[in-house]
Amino acid sequence: MKDIVFCSNNCFVLYSAAVQAKNSENKESVPTLPQSPMKERPPKAFHQYSNNISTLDVHCLPQLQEKVSPPPSPPIMFPPAFEAAKVEAKPDELKVTVKLKPRLKAIHSSLEDCRPPSKKWKGMKWKKWSIQIVIPKGSFKPPCEEEIDEFLKKLGTTLKPDPVPKDYRKCCFCHEEGDGLTDGPARLLNLDLDLWVHLNCALWSTEVYETQAGALINVELALRRGLQMKCMFCHKMGATSGCHRLRCTNIYHFTCAIKAQCMFFKDKTMLCPMHKPKGTHEQELSYFAVFRRVYVQRDEVRQIASIVQRGERDHTFRVGSLIFHAVGQLLPQQMQAFHSSKALFPVGYEASRLYWSMRYANRRCRYLCSIEEKDGLPLFVIKVVEQGHEDLVLTDTTPK
Repeated sequence: MKDIVFCSNNCFVLYSAAVQAKNSENKESVPTLPQSPMKERPPKAFHQYSNNISTLDVHCLPQLQEKVSPPPSPPIMFPPAFEAAKVEAKPDELKVTVKLKPRLKAIHSSLEDCRPPSKKWKGMKWKKWSIQIVIPKGSFKPPCEEEIDEFLKKLGTTLKPDPVPKDYRKCCFCHEEGDGLTDGPARLLNLDLDLWVHLNCALWSTEVYETQAGALINVELALRRGLQMKCMFCHKMGATSGCHRLRCTNIYHFTCAIKAQCMFFKDKTMLCPMHKPKGTHEQELSYFAVFRRVYVQRDEVRQIASIVQRGERDHTFRVGSLIFHAVGQLLPQQMQAFHSSKALFPVGYEASRLYWSMRYANRRCRYLCSIEEKDGLPLFVIKVVEQGHEDLVLTDTTPK
């Protein structure tokens, strides 16, 4: 039989059938070599042509390492400052401490690396600021709004608008100054020259009723009666809201009736605390706000006449943009020349009006109109008062 030779790295191994037979017969007589650390060969190989690589000695094969090509531009990385400071020198060498500031990383193609690094404050990205307010033990009274306003006024650190002038108008019924609460006396309505009444004080009077248009009728009649009636709560004159119970003489101001816990009903009736039902009632009214248009019905001609008849006028009479200053007068010898079929021209009449300017299209100015006498005939004078210009005086013998 032919021998088979396997060649490895500088090693030759011969295999033959005869050698294998002799080795099997003289196995006990032949001294055995010390066993190598290699794995033992399998028992009998019947197929010599099989690739059995377990019998090969591969420990002597040289291992070739692949050469890795260096990167084109390796990034230069600097250690952080706190790591460089921790480097300890050997005892035999000179100890050197190096602090390096962190630099920007190498710019790569990705968008994430293009972002600038965030700032660090002593190794922290942010710092937390906490406030602790310590209130001393004991009786501590916080300042009120008036004290705070007074303190800020002394410092002069705030800009505040001018204070609104106090409203000195007084209601003829309840004698309280200024407009009342919406869910209470409500706003003031003009009754006559320098006479004002609260809306609900007039509306809840016994004689007063409201028309469909919103006019309050018989307000003057209720005022005359109220001047003689005394309130059961405050014992002052001007009470006009009486109890609806038959033969009950209790009468109150509207504001005093609320304070006395009287019961108001939706049909504009009221019951005093002595006659009101216990508990709640279906028709009870608990909200007194009036948002509809309400006014006092009055004789405007008589009101204007009362204004004109007063010698010393302390009030300003205004109709729209026309402000009335003086009515003037007519003597008997002037009656024929100082009137027409539609109007009178009293000497000394004076009024002013705010109207569109003659110089600018989008501005208003003041026109002061008056009537004078010249050669026994009326002379109409218009004085144009406009800021930034001299006064312009226009005169003519007719109002047109």
